[in-house]
Amino acid sequence: MHTTFSSDRPVRIEDVPQWDLETEVAIIGFGAAGSCAAIEARGAGAQVDIFEVASAAGGSAALSGGEVYVGGNGGTEVQREAGFEDTTEAFQTYLMMAGGPAADGERVALYAENGVAHFNWLKQQGVPFKGTYLPGKWVEPTTDDTLVWSGNELAWPFSAHAKPAPRGHTVQYEGWGGGKVMMDKLCQRALDLGVNAHFDSRALCLIVDSANAVQGVLIRRAGELLYVRARKGVILAAGGFIGNREMVQHYAPGALVCEQQVTGGNDDGSGIRMGMSVGAATLNMHEFFATVPFFPPASLVKGIFINECGQRFINEDAYHGRVAHYVLRQPSGRVWLLVDNEIFGRPVLQENIDIAAVGETWDEVAEGLGLPGGALQHSVAEFNRHAVEGLDPYFHKSAEWLRPLSEPPFAALSYCQGDIDAHAFTLGGLATRPSGEVVDGDGQPIPGLYAAGRTACGLPRWGEGYSSGLSLGDSTFFGRQAGGHAARLK
Repeated sequence: MHTTFSSDRPVRIEDVPQWDLETEVAIIGFGAAGSCAAIEARGAGAQVDIFEVASAAGGSAALSGGEVYVGGNGGTEVQREAGFEDTTEAFQTYLMMAGGPAADGERVALYAENGVAHFNWLKQQGVPFKGTYLPGKWVEPTTDDTLVWSGNELAWPFSAHAKPAPRGHTVQYEGWGGGKVMMDKLCQRALDLGVNAHFDSRALCLIVDSANAVQGVLIRRAGELLYVRARKGVILAAGGFIGNREMVQHYAPGALVCEQQVTGGNDDGSGIRMGMSVGAATLNMHEFFATVPFFPPASLVKGIFINECGQRFINEDAYHGRVAHYVLRQPSGRVWLLVDNEIFGRPVLQENIDIAAVGETWDEVAEGLGLPGGALQHSVAEFNRHAVEGLDPYFHKSAEWLRPLSEPPFAALSYCQGDIDAHAFTLGGLATRPSGEVVDGDGQPIPGLYAAGRTACGLPRWGEGYSSGLSLGDSTFFGRQAGGHAARLK
């Protein structure tokens, strides 16, 4: 028997000295996916034990803005009261585009059809939503309003294919960080239903039988080993792997340019590695969410990004995560945001951003940046020429964000790598069916194993198509699917 244990290697059932705890459903991680899996499994009558490595529940979701991305079926009651009709077809089309080249049509269809019902379910668990609409462009609302535009709905190319509607539904909370309110409610609901929670408990590895079916999980708690038998299944809901630099270097090296993690620090990839240890397939491990400090103030959206060739490369009114991916992959990592006196501002999220060049003319700005002669000037002149008419034929920026950059002095804010405070988290994970069943390389379920949240590759699987609220929506909804499916297993 091994004296050291690793998430990369399961324990064989014949090496289990005794079962220290027996349950029906064992859940690893008490965050958004884990709490909802637990609620659903308990609702189906299963005995549930949940193991959390931290000293309290909530996971990374507790540090989020508390936005859930839902719509379809004509719209949630909040959308309808604000005057927005959101058809299931439009919602589904948007989600397929947002999922990128690897979008999962079956998963998207299930979520689009049940988005409104899921929103109502969250309210039934006690998650508070004020029910009011907040217009404008926000990274995260600072008011306690509910409905916001939280993605690329109004931006090309998404707006050309799916009728726009705001779908970010934010927990009632003033300021940033409403995710804690949501997680307090969901985790307490799970406990009230009789879920047994174990804190300061690290899952070390899975336990499998001779047929490679998952029979349980090995836990370390207070320095002691705990062999846990799970008669119906183990659900991995332990987050992504942005906190594991070796995994990021191996699978998603592009994320290394983002020095900040958008997690609680426990997203170490252990859940994904446990799944891989028993033959699970993974999907989209190279994909990640990224953001750079761009707006507020919203006036900066009226500026234009250029690279070291002096060329534009994105419609600046797109979701900040989409803009970030385009910024981060420009040649030599050199990018600037050009603004004039009327729209000048410093991004609230990085007020000390470097002003790389200032001038009374665009010639002076170009010279200050050391750019090739005439390139920047041509880009600005071409942009201004069309902006006067409310047009952007090259990048299709919406008319409301178009105005000529013509009021001196002019400036270039530095978005060069090393100058910006970029944030990231991973989107790749274990391959699962919409039911949460983890599958192997042939697409066959691994008996007794489920995954949800960022441990799985869910709805959000393309950094360029991400929308705020998509991860919480995915984690809570598909956490429910995993919990319900495991609990109903004969």
